[in-house]
Amino acid sequence: MEFLETKHKSKVGRVVSNKMQKTVVVAVDTARHHPLYRKTLRRIVKYKADTGGRECGMGDIVRIVETRPISKDKRWRVAEIVTKKEAAVIQPTEVT
Repeated sequence: MEFLETKHKSKVGRVVSNKMQKTVVVAVDTARHHPLYRKTLRRIVKYKADTGGRECGMGDIVRIVETRPISKDKRWRVAEIVTKKEAAVIQPTEVT
């Protein structure tokens, strides 16, 4: 008998909030066509995900995977940080 490997759902989204401890809110953007009118519909769904010790900042692109229920709202965890948002470097100007 073969060992059946379970595949967890995964999504890629942008971190929109990291104000909670060990939790981030990830916005996943999907686009699909309306079946009758053929218009492209854009849908944004927000998921609460467990960070798992990773430092996620606002604007980071992360991959989240489905997991067992961690709390009332958390059913996802951050698998990896795809890209970090680069902070703007502002040089101080001389004051005369």
